[in-house]
Amino acid sequence: MSGDRRKDVVRHLSDEELDQLLAEADDPKVVRRLTFVKNLYEGDTLEEAANRVGKSESTGSRWGRRWNEGGLGQLTPNFGDGRPPKLGEDDQEELLELLREGQPWKQQEIQHLLNTEFDVEYHPDYLSTFLRELGLSYSIPRTKRPSRPDNAEEILDERLDEALDEDDNQPHNKHEADEAGGWELDDDICTDGGTVVGFFDASHPQPWDNSRRMWYVDNPHIERPLVRIDEPAVGFYALNGESVVSFPEDQTKERICECLEAIREQNPGKRILLVLDNLFSHTCEYTRKRASQLGIDFVFLPVGSPDLNPIESVWKSLKWEISPLIVESAEEFRALVSTVFEKVTDRVSFAGNWIKQFLDLQKLS
Repeated sequence: MSGDRRKDVVRHLSDEELDQLLAEADDPKVVRRLTFVKNLYEGDTLEEAANRVGKSESTGSRWGRRWNEGGLGQLTPNFGDGRPPKLGEDDQEELLELLREGQPWKQQEIQHLLNTEFDVEYHPDYLSTFLRELGLSYSIPRTKRPSRPDNAEEILDERLDEALDEDDNQPHNKHEADEAGGWELDDDICTDGGTVVGFFDASHPQPWDNSRRMWYVDNPHIERPLVRIDEPAVGFYALNGESVVSFPEDQTKERICECLEAIREQNPGKRILLVLDNLFSHTCEYTRKRASQLGIDFVFLPVGSPDLNPIESVWKSLKWEISPLIVESAEEFRALVSTVFEKVTDRVSFAGNWIKQFLDLQKLS
């Protein structure tokens, strides 16, 4: 429907026939649509006709198109057999556009949208299946940081390719403004046995963290000893090597380098490619130089992109695992974190999508 929208309605029925149908109709949905057509007959624009029956302009455009193309049969499909009409391809595309513009949505809100805009109502159990078939995902939304570049995935992909194709004669971690000396491998370090890829990050799990829902008869509560852990847990999640977790006093560059030394000790004989964030103690020349001496090459994440580091999922799983457990001391808690970290990092599945998107496995040999 284009041009002057007051003139392009196709008169499949006479005014008298349309009035007769309205008088006989007992389905509110049919009445609403026939009233919409009558409004068009009387000179309303699509928007005006839709507004009079409590519908949006986009719904009016869809109804007007259906009426013009097929009359009553297209305008009121499946309205006599007791079954809700299914959405055709055009309606599904329009639904996706509406959902994209207003996301995120609660399931009840989508059900209301389907009812008001498309006169469709799905059973709640089927609605989830229908939405997944449309390509929607059901997940907790992650806050997007203002500093995150729009092409963060492309940036990481380029940085990873550059690291995998690195010239052995040029230290990967060295920047142009860095001092010239001190970037050579330590004499006792060997890196010719292939490449270990892993992810580096710190977290602060605490003995009182509660992230798992549990069943209770009475008031839900867990009595815990007052144990507090001041130092962070610093983890290395290896895809094809040994994962490591440490508990340094803090995250200064000296302590971070000690963590790198522990990673090297557990992964001898291979180059280590380490994906990590842009904390100053990671990016400073002191840490980058020590990493080069250890045969560890850094791949820094784009700014504001923690979601591109699979170890975030490791920490989430670890906190869920330890949530219902009770410890008596900080030492016992550190031992628990170490045990659970070793257990969860045995699963490569945390990085499954990351591997498919970013990693060329042939370059690791």
